[in-house]
Amino acid sequence: MQDSATLPPSSTLRAFSVVELIAKAEEPMSLDELTELSGLPKPTVFRILALLVRGGVVARESIEKRYFVGPRLSTLALKVQMHSPARAWRHSILVRLVEEIGETCNFTILDGNDVVYLDRVETSSAVRLHMDKGSRVPLHCTASGKLFLSQMTPVQLRRVLGTGPLKRYTERTITSIDALEKALKKVRADRVGTDIGEYLEGSVCLAVPVTDRDGRICAVVALHGPAPRMTLRKGIEYLPALRRAAKALAGTLGQDDEHASCVHKAAPVGRLSEGQNG
Repeated sequence: MQDSATLPPSSTLRAFSVVELIAKAEEPMSLDELTELSGLPKPTVFRILALLVRGGVVARESIEKRYFVGPRLSTLALKVQMHSPARAWRHSILVRLVEEIGETCNFTILDGNDVVYLDRVETSSAVRLHMDKGSRVPLHCTASGKLFLSQMTPVQLRRVLGTGPLKRYTERTITSIDALEKALKKVRADRVGTDIGEYLEGSVCLAVPVTDRDGRICAVVALHGPAPRMTLRKGIEYLPALRRAAKALAGTLGQDDEHASCVHKAAPVGRLSEGQNG
């Protein structure tokens, strides 16, 4: 519990301290947990939460009444990242990586239940797979998405993806939750995500994590190219370059940016928040 002398003095900052607690939590939080961690009176926390829920900043589970990041906060955090002062620094790192390996590279984050391309640098090769910055792709069949899923518990995984079957994009897409969990064990052990034609036919992708100071995956750097020019074997040869870029990108995550980038947690699936239609 915080010492009363250190509590934010204004109502706005008190509300912001509650938002920070929710944003940094690994699981949705209860009123009692937020009261204890904030050091604020329980009625005050309840009033703050009610206001934040009405504004879409946080959301509340309809059954267990726990609070998690809402759509408005998630959108704000994404905009902070898209327009961060560090974006030019990050872009230059991707440019150097693409110059080194000769394939398109992405810097991605988790936003809700999607992977978002925060930045992207295209290869100069005539044959390439074009996707715009800000594009969203699914979690279960992309190299970046598998890395984000690999740090989740089985319970969290099912909250995010449901019970299956998962959407099929190609003949190689994993549609079974059980089969995906087995695949994620290797991703977790190797700390490398792969997508060999699972999302787009003829595409080969590899990804490595960008971690914060606590070792959590806050973002991902990935490469992809069209087969047969890009193969899994060739991608593995590029892993040292990817990891160097990931380390450099981690260095761009200052304390304030880190909080923003790690706030993009997946919303619980299968537990409707209040205000949503069933």
